[in-house]
Amino acid sequence: MSSFRFVDLFAGIGGFHAALGAVNGGTLAMASEIDTSAAAIYAQNWHEAPEGDIIPLTESSMAVPAHEVLTAGFPCQPFSKSGFQRGINEARGTLFFNILRILQERKPPVVMLENVRNLAGPRHRDTWATIVRLMQDAGYKVSTAPTVFSPHLLPPHLGGRPQIRERVFIMATYVGDPVRARALSSHAPLVPRGPIEGWNPDDWDIFRTPIGPQQRPLVQPDREVARLDDYRLTEIDSLVIDIWADFVMRLRKKGVPKLPGFPIWADHFTHMDALEIGDDVPAWKADFLRKNAAFYTEHRDVIDPWLRTHSNLQDLPASRRKLEWQAQATESLHETVMHLRPSGLRVKRPTYLPALVAITQTSILGARGRRLSPREAARLQGLPDWFGFDGQRDALTYKQLGNGVNVGAANFMLRTHVEQDAELIAETAPDVADAILSAPRNPDEALAEPDRMPKAA
Repeated sequence: MSSFRFVDLFAGIGGFHAALGAVNGGTLAMASEIDTSAAAIYAQNWHEAPEGDIIPLTESSMAVPAHEVLTAGFPCQPFSKSGFQRGINEARGTLFFNILRILQERKPPVVMLENVRNLAGPRHRDTWATIVRLMQDAGYKVSTAPTVFSPHLLPPHLGGRPQIRERVFIMATYVGDPVRARALSSHAPLVPRGPIEGWNPDDWDIFRTPIGPQQRPLVQPDREVARLDDYRLTEIDSLVIDIWADFVMRLRKKGVPKLPGFPIWADHFTHMDALEIGDDVPAWKADFLRKNAAFYTEHRDVIDPWLRTHSNLQDLPASRRKLEWQAQATESLHETVMHLRPSGLRVKRPTYLPALVAITQTSILGARGRRLSPREAARLQGLPDWFGFDGQRDALTYKQLGNGVNVGAANFMLRTHVEQDAELIAETAPDVADAILSAPRNPDEALAEPDRMPKAA
């Protein structure tokens, strides 16, 4: 059976390891992860402890062994919207150059890098161009156009998951000469930015669509959730949801079929005749105030009694006196998925979920009155139910999953790239293409078998 060696940099808990090792039959040459908690979970599940910081592994002498495939979910903070967006000029951004040094010395035939979508955004055009140019200088065929992909665009039979998680994938093939690398490089993304094989992302249902090795829905029955009470809502969170659920119910009883798509802000309920907007108010806010006033004026017969019943929302923090309804015609708030955000209570249909983030914004399942469990979050990232987080605080588990790569998306990108570049890859590593193209198209099939876990090379 064909195989290959892979290096897993900035490895986290091993999303790439699942795709390359357990699914495609690769053997681990080396992993590197500076976060000790993530490294412990990696070792617990993959039976191989990662090395630490990549910098000493690549700068004093090349400690990274020979390999055929390199993966790296390199740090996203320099490019993330939540950071300062200093890009490659920020210290952490220079970790790309440590990856580049490995490419220059070890010349792995296949490279898969992953980062936040913002890396390909308008503020980082120069950074993107620099990364492409340097990889081509190192002899790699790489598309000059970014490939942006999300697991919710992938159907379940290919390992898709109901999560909007747009990430940039940089796929590259070693061809040797920089001139040849530039000549072969495409100017189109590896895959179009849209659903795959006719899949309709609106067909996702987190309570019904079967996913994963066991073909179970994403959401567990409550009886299967360990420490269920830990994920129940707090008293204040329950109060916020109950108050807004009453708001929706009263409007439905009035016969309002569609709630507005703009944020509803109770602090700005004002009759249109009394609305005053100063000259110094920004245009976006003025529009927002006018829409809220018009909505209140039309429905004050429902809104005023609702406000009186709930003490004019004085028991709620200011950020909880806002409702962002994105659930279309869903009848009840309790049929939705919710997120308590600084901007208010955001409400969506229970189709696909937003990207995993910190525990404080973990999705709330309205039908269950609780947050998404760690096991459900792991399923959302494509990890099988045998993948463990033994002895670890939930906050760390959510953080690690939120920082990880989605297994299905990574596997789809790898296979698509190898299918496209099979002949070029065979020039230097024929076993790589054979191993990857002979693996199941659905990574869930391979991940159903814990005995497929790869051993170290």
